[in-house]
Amino acid sequence: MDRSLVEGGTVREGILSTVGNTPLVQLVRLFPEFPSRLFVKLERFNPGGSIKDRTALSMLRAKVESGELVPGRSVVVESSSGNLAIGLAQFCAYYAIRFICVVDPKTTRQNLAILTAYHAEIEMVEHPDPVSGEYLPARQRRVRELCEQVPHAYRPDQYANPLNAAAQRQTMAEIVTALDGRIDYLFCSTGTCGTLVGCVGYLRDHGLSTRVVAVDAVGSAIFGDEPATRLIPGHGASVVPPLAVDATPDEIMHVSDLDCVVGCRLLLHREAILAGGSSGATVSALRRRMADIPAGATAVLILPDNGDRYLDTIYSDQWVSGHFGEITHLWKDATC
Repeated sequence: MDRSLVEGGTVREGILSTVGNTPLVQLVRLFPEFPSRLFVKLERFNPGGSIKDRTALSMLRAKVESGELVPGRSVVVESSSGNLAIGLAQFCAYYAIRFICVVDPKTTRQNLAILTAYHAEIEMVEHPDPVSGEYLPARQRRVRELCEQVPHAYRPDQYANPLNAAAQRQTMAEIVTALDGRIDYLFCSTGTCGTLVGCVGYLRDHGLSTRVVAVDAVGSAIFGDEPATRLIPGHGASVVPPLAVDATPDEIMHVSDLDCVVGCRLLLHREAILAGGSSGATVSALRRRMADIPAGATAVLILPDNGDRYLDTIYSDQWVSGHFGEITHLWKDATC
């Protein structure tokens, strides 16, 4: 390949080079009465379809370059039932590295099909942790067992790996550059706390006074609440991730599963954006908060992924009505 084409930006070299530099889009139809500028960072445009592509690349690329991960010998073992699993599977497929993904019965059929297409090995944990009743502790325990049993195994551990947060500093840098640092409010959903910690760290290190709103799930344990059953994955966690110790948002908002559905449906109905559950969570958080945001301010929402992996849930009228009743009026005729 002509190196000048690669360096000039005309051509990218390899699929992993397309991770990052996702679009920042201004929305004017979502909340037309909102007297401030609203932008969304569309992480669906990463090649694996989510912000977790950045995390996967950050946690693994340096290991390959240093020789710690060797194609044909090394084995990546991680617990994930969603976007990170797909990001890791894509990376490992590119470098011909064996990948064992520990999942649970809540993993969607579509995600399992995508992982299988990338030749990931699926390790299904059938029973939740007997103490907490949650699958995550059981999945993490199985990862530790596999790392002890499988030669040359490497566990990225997204919940504790500082490279998870480091990847999202670049996400924030892209937003800051695009808006010349004029960001008054940032809304981001939180699960591993990688995005939250990375974004806050970048803002504070660069002396920016952006107010950061962490959007968590009702039933999540991240910020000290008791864990409870949740329908929609993608944000929240049943255990406190180690990265949370560095999570210092200015504000924390908890949104329900219903909020996620309504936020997603509003995005689709008004802006033709098909987004995932955690994106709907940030939309609902802004909707609840925007009356207090001064006119003329600039607000940014990070939309972590696409909605195509939620077609059987959030975007299924039958699923929605089965869980919440007839609620279409909340987005078709919604006013704020």
